[in-house]
Formats: sequence, C-alpha cells, structure tokens
Amino acid sequence: MRVRIEDVAEAAGVSMKTVSRVLNNEPTVREATRERVQAAAKALNYRPDPSARRLAGRRSYLVALLYDNPSASYVMEALEGVVETCLAHHYGMMVQPLDYTDAELIPTIESLVSFSKLDGLILTPPLTDLPALLDRLDELQIPYSCISPNNRRGGIGVTLQEHDAAQEMVQHLVGLGHSRIAHIKGHPAHGASDWRLAGYKSGLRRAGLRYDPALVIDGEFSFDSGVAAANALLALPQRPTAIFAANDDMAAGVMSVLHARGLSIPGDISVCGFDDTPISRQVFPALTTVHQPTREMAHEATEQLLKAIKDPASGTLVQLPYALQLRQSTGPAPNE
Repeated sequence: MRVRIEDVAEAAGVSMKTVSRVLNNEPTVREATRERVQAAAKALNYRPDPSARRLAGRRSYLVALLYDNPSASYVMEALEGVVETCLAHHYGMMVQPLDYTDAELIPTIESLVSFSKLDGLILTPPLTDLPALLDRLDELQIPYSCISPNNRRGGIGVTLQEHDAAQEMVQHLVGLGHSRIAHIKGHPAHGASDWRLAGYKSGLRRAGLRYDPALVIDGEFSFDSGVAAANALLALPQRPTAIFAANDDMAAGVMSVLHARGLSIPGDISVCGFDDTPISRQVFPALTTVHQPTREMAHEATEQLLKAIKDPASGTLVQLPYALQLRQSTGPAPNE
C-alpha cells in the first residue's frame, strides 16, 4: 500500500500542512520539527505522489535546462547541478538541446513550455544573451533563471567575475616573464567571450603591454576551433610564448597541435584555459585554468528559479567566486 502524507504526519506527530512545508523546503519550520518529519518520511519510505502534488499546488513541478553549447563537459556539470537541486526539492526536470540560430527558436521554446506544462526554465549561454527570447519569456510570465548572463542588470540566476578571472590569468603569465600572450576568444554569441576578452585586455594594460590584434584569434569553445587557432598563431612571424584559451576544450586543441609539432609545454609555449572541466586534468601536462564552479552555478541558478516559482518577487542574481588552478602547462617564458 502506498504511504500517504497523512501517514508521515501521524508518525511525526505534526499536521499534513507541516509535512508539506518540510517536503517543499520552506523555511518557516523549526529545525527540530523538520528533522522529525524527514526521519518519519525516511522510515516509512515515503515518496510524494506527483499527480496529487500537481493538483494541490497547481504546478507541474517540472523545470527544463535549455542549452546550445559544444562543450560536453560543461553541459554535464550543469546537468548534475540542476538534477541534484531538483531532487532535493522534489522537482522533475528535462533537458533540451537547442540551436540558438534557429529562426523557430522562440516558438520551439513556447511549445516546449506549453506541451510539458513547465514551471520554469534554466538558461545557459548563449540563450541567456538573446534579448528577443528573454523579452518573450517576460511577456508570457514564464519564470526563468540565467547562468552567466552577459547583461547582469536585473533578472535572476548566477554569475562569475569572468573579467577579473581572465585578468588574473594574464597577470600570472606576465609574472612568469611572458610578454607575447595570445588569446583564443570564445563563441561570439556567448557573453562570457566578451568578459574574458575584456579581462585579457585589462591584464595586458595593467602589465604595460601593448594589445596586438594579431595575437587574438576567434574560437567557438570547441576542441577543433582550438586546433585551428593554434595553427594560425604558430604561423605568425613571431609566435607567442603563451596562449590563453577562453575555455579548456580549446586549450586542449592547442596542446594537441603543440605536441604534434614537437613543441614543449610549457618549455616552448605555455598554455592555459578557463572552466576547470575534467579535460583540464586529463591532458598532459595538466592544464592551468580558471576554476568556474559550473555544477555549483547550475545548483544556485536552479535554487533561484524555484524561489521565483514559489514567489515571483523572490529570487536574485548571485555571484560565485572563481579560483586560478595553477598546474604544469604554464611556466617561465623561454629565452628569446
């Protein structure tokens, strides 16, 4: 026989309303009561009835993570953060890959929300930076939360000080004696690409180094674009002594080219990335990078979304810290 919420309430010696508040992680419950209800639910192996919960709350208790990102590592870490948070709040989730250039993008998302009765959306770049999409979601009053939006005025979600992180990475390279520092930009549609490029430029200015457009190559946040960018940089009359890629996948592409050409990392050229995805610890030598807590960012973005679903006046834009991960792929500049 299915265990009911009434059974949990009776076992814990509280009302059904109190059990409901505990299950929905509402803050208006004393800690001792919360622990008693959770213990009773665990002992009885209680599982909420999704149908009854939807009827009672007039919600679907379902959210979706939307993405268009070539980095599988990024998507997986974001997915893990959303899943963990949804499970903790007894929410279901779905994942939907999209093409941000699709002329039918907005109607596709509208249909997804309508058909699946979604309570809200978690958006990742570049979807976070499409004004027409955000305007339409606001118009339809569909709650959404953004991870790393370029426009950080208003809205809810989570950000990272990408500008400062990129600037600090350049300062790290300058401290090792590098003066010809190249940068591989991220995808032009991602706000993160602009922030990281701006941080790169700021780092050069702080060190008194001239910005050289020839040392900045367009990328797409993919391994292959890192390969293409590395080949372009190595074809310059005077190659760089350090290459700072705007994400780890592109940095890995750079390293593959350097290895293939018999160049030493970091003896001939230092390489660094951004994100601290698993690939940064799998390449050789281990990659110096910026730790972007993608999983925690997805967790926080989901937390803020669920707050906004319960109360449209709540939810905020949270900023999480970054940290440089200094590993073996960066070293002193070679004598020239």
